[in-house]
Amino acid sequence: MTLSNLFTAETWPEIVGYAASVFVVLSFVFKGVKAIRVVNGIGCVSFVIYGAFNAGAILWPIVIPNAVLCGLHLYHLFVGTRRGSAANPAR
Repeated sequence: MTLSNLFTAETWPEIVGYAASVFVVLSFVFKGVKAIRVVNGIGCVSFVIYGAFNAGAILWPIVIPNAVLCGLHLYHLFVGTRRGSAANPAR
């Protein structure tokens, strides 16, 4: 299999799905909450892309929870950090 055959319209969603899995597993390696949220957020976005562009139909059970998690990660990364460290001692 050549590289040009690897990235076809049928295979790229599958590659994105595997990459999403790698990012989610990789997020368990980090100790800092911010790093965990960033890496896991990349995995969530990748899963949303995978679920939305999968051949056949949109995979709503994959898209919906990962989209919600993306929103939660963004909230805690940007809005949650403004409240101070006393309210969030784990940061």
